[in-house]
Amino acid sequence: MEIKSKFGTYKVATGNIYTKVGDIKHNKEEVILLIKEAISKKVSVLTFAELTLIGYTAQDLLFFNELNVKEEEAIKEILDYVDDSILVSIGVSFRHKNQLFNTSFLLFNHKVIGIVPKTYLPSNNEFYENRWFSSSKDASFDKVIFDNYEVPFGNNLLIHFDKMIIGVELCEDLWVIDSPSNHHCLAGANVILNLSASNDLVGKSKYRNNLVKVQSAKLLCAYVYSSSGMGESSQDLVYSGEQLIYNEGSLIASSKDKKGLLIGLIDIEKNINDRINSSQFKYGVSESRIYKDIYLDISLKEDELLIPDYSKTPFIPYNESTRSERCSEVFDLLKKGLMTRLLNIRCKKVVIGVSGGLDSTLTLLIAYEVFKELNYDLKDIIAVTLPGFGSSKRTKSNGSELIKKLNVTSKTIDIKKMATLHLKELDHSLDNFDVTYENAQARIRTLNLMDLANKEGAIVLGTGDMSEAALGFCTYNADHMSMYNCNIGVPKTLVKELVRNYANLNKEVRNVLLDIINTPYSPELLPISKNEVNNSQVTENIVGSYVLHDFFLYHLLRNKFTKEKIYRLACLTFNEYDESYIKNTIDIFFKRFVTSQFKRSCTPDGVKVGSIALSPRGDLRLASDLNYSIFND
Repeated sequence: MEIKSKFGTYKVATGNIYTKVGDIKHNKEEVILLIKEAISKKVSVLTFAELTLIGYTAQDLLFFNELNVKEEEAIKEILDYVDDSILVSIGVSFRHKNQLFNTSFLLFNHKVIGIVPKTYLPSNNEFYENRWFSSSKDASFDKVIFDNYEVPFGNNLLIHFDKMIIGVELCEDLWVIDSPSNHHCLAGANVILNLSASNDLVGKSKYRNNLVKVQSAKLLCAYVYSSSGMGESSQDLVYSGEQLIYNEGSLIASSKDKKGLLIGLIDIEKNINDRINSSQFKYGVSESRIYKDIYLDISLKEDELLIPDYSKTPFIPYNESTRSERCSEVFDLLKKGLMTRLLNIRCKKVVIGVSGGLDSTLTLLIAYEVFKELNYDLKDIIAVTLPGFGSSKRTKSNGSELIKKLNVTSKTIDIKKMATLHLKELDHSLDNFDVTYENAQARIRTLNLMDLANKEGAIVLGTGDMSEAALGFCTYNADHMSMYNCNIGVPKTLVKELVRNYANLNKEVRNVLLDIINTPYSPELLPISKNEVNNSQVTENIVGSYVLHDFFLYHLLRNKFTKEKIYRLACLTFNEYDESYIKNTIDIFFKRFVTSQFKRSCTPDGVKVGSIALSPRGDLRLASDLNYSIFND
């Protein structure tokens, strides 16, 4: 079957009508209006609520055959409006072989392509469904005749709509211990539709949201939930018509007490990739449950990349209060990692190369907080500044001020003399500002830190972050190496937020930290002019924006998206960068990412704090000789 959506993104929707209980003609017309609107808005899947056409509170009206016949006639009229671009799920009471079932009729291309009956019938407190309905478990057949053609019947139907595989359950089916959706997803479903009629009680909406959220997270699926609302009888209960669309535990869209369509964008390619990477889906559904797959020959109006709400900074929560809480949580994880290492090796001294830049600042702050918590002497944090040929007054001043305010030991080792002698020994001109000139300084800095640590009985704490490791923007066996690296699990954009959050919570160091945050990233290895400007040494002028690099890194490793898709996502997400800049930056990212695996293969220890990491002992196992062309084909 031809795949219609190249990038696996789709619009799904719920339809909430104003129900008139028992008035099938009115309800049918409301449904048709929303189907027409959904098609015009390029919705691929649309689900309505439980017993859409007759109303959930119809009660003993369900016993009247005349109304059941009218429901089937209404379905035939609705089918005239359902083309081959949309799958519609609608709630119908359906009679067959002396039984009445609470069902979802699945409509596509002017036909009913499946009927899914409800399995679990609530019959306690305010619910009496056993009075009217039979369960799917009581059905002795797996197909029925509707309008002179055969239709599959059962709660074991999987509808293949392009990359979406759709399973259906009804209301109570979600609330029970062994939900049908559990089995649907093990059998391959990545989208679950739920036609519901869940009444409102104090606190029930929050519980219902959590239930849908957890189910979608647990099953790594999109969950599209539509509950009946306006117009249902308020004889003993009230219905709010809550509509929910979740994907893998993230809320995509929601509404309540509102008539019309609720549309959400879902990225099914993400779900598929996450499941391949998850051990819980490796074994599939029990052999005792046999599913029937129904493949649809669909017509998508155009091949476009629909954009779900992807953050520009996926490692950083958008909400300010959530961001502060997340930063504190990450900082605590980094502290625990270093604390555990120091306790286990019985070490009470650390050496840190402090440049006055962002990464070394974070490492110093982590060590400072760990030493305070362990009641270690702060003077046993040895903060070393190592000025070289390109060190600026700003970074030297900021580094020295921070060291002073934290009351840790300060030591300066000027590497210019040692670097000059070393380069002369290599017959390398001091006027040749090439990679040898730069890396010689980086390695001399590390040599001094390592030897000082030996002298002091300390360990060297690394400062390089995850973004630099991804790009290989570090000197092999220089800033690449340490005895423990606190920052290796933290991307550059998050490093900045961690330091900012610390500044907001600690006024005594706030000003110096804010200036460090605002200092351009630079290794400061090349000579600078009198006004301290050397744009060729600004890292983002060399490799491109770290905001973009972290966006690329996240969607490559977390979502396993292709280079083409990540590029398209970036172009549609970032208005501040033109497409040529994004194209150049993503080319740099992929080339450097692939060719730098040999550096990551021997990366020092450091804790994972988020959903991705680069450690070859944990998340990322790649060949150092990986062929770069696989990302360009």
